[in-house]
Amino acid sequence: MGVTVLQPYPVENKSGAQTIEFLLKRVVALGAVPAGQFLVDCETYSSNPQLGPPKTVHILHNSEQPASVFSILDTGTKQIQVVTDGLFDLLMTRIAPAYTSKKQTKIESKGQRFEFGDFLIKLGSVTMSQNFKGVLVEVEYRPCLVPGSCWELMREFLQGFLGSNVSNSMPVYFTQRSTVNPNHSKANDIYQPIDTINQYLEHFTHYRKQTMAPVGARP
Repeated sequence: MGVTVLQPYPVENKSGAQTIEFLLKRVVALGAVPAGQFLVDCETYSSNPQLGPPKTVHILHNSEQPASVFSILDTGTKQIQVVTDGLFDLLMTRIAPAYTSKKQTKIESKGQRFEFGDFLIKLGSVTMSQNFKGVLVEVEYRPCLVPGSCWELMREFLQGFLGSNVSNSMPVYFTQRSTVNPNHSKANDIYQPIDTINQYLEHFTHYRKQTMAPVGARP
């Protein structure tokens, strides 16, 4: 795997299905080849308030890493990230009295994958509780493992088919302080699968917080 950038695409005067179809035509026009389907999902659990300060556990799965479960514990002051196997899902069902799933906020992004040279492109329709919430475009540049070394190339590629929706500035996620070396940003770290998960969680959290009505019908 290489470096991944997750880019939201605005849905304006179109349904979710129409927006995905519009992007699909652009991707195919590039010469990209269909390469199956993908799915990233997130379920959130809240701690029992009787057990102390509130904590939240986000459980995410990515079809690119089917044998892994990504868990992010948010205590309010810090985050603890753990990558385990599928048995962790079973564990969460066994500790139901301590952590309760917010079923109504389960959210996912799924759609088609495309390969274009060294790039992997995914067009994701985001839904929560069966309601369409938005479109996320994931682009991975596979030959590189350091975001800062390939951002300009990825920016040019993203702007080539997403237009001015893509900022010239590096995504905020990569400008955050590195957990490996606090004196540097994540842009200088070796990219890991958990970085993709964190980007999805950021966008999923944004969609959950939106108070407006769904943008369109579910594709």
